[in-house]
Amino acid sequence: MTIGDQIAGLAMGPADLFEFLRRAGLDPDLVELSDPTLIEWRGGGPERWGPEPSA
Repeated sequence: MTIGDQIAGLAMGPADLFEFLRRAGLDPDLVELSDPTLIEWRGGGPERWGPEPSA
């Protein structure tokens, strides 16, 4: 996860993401994970975490 141009760490689930946002000065209770103006998802999304399952 990056915040601005700084690497914050790897979020393995929503709890990690909310902790990074809290450290960045945001109130996690006011953050909507599906808000594209706040969060740009790459290779996942608010409902999908981790690698794609193998076929």
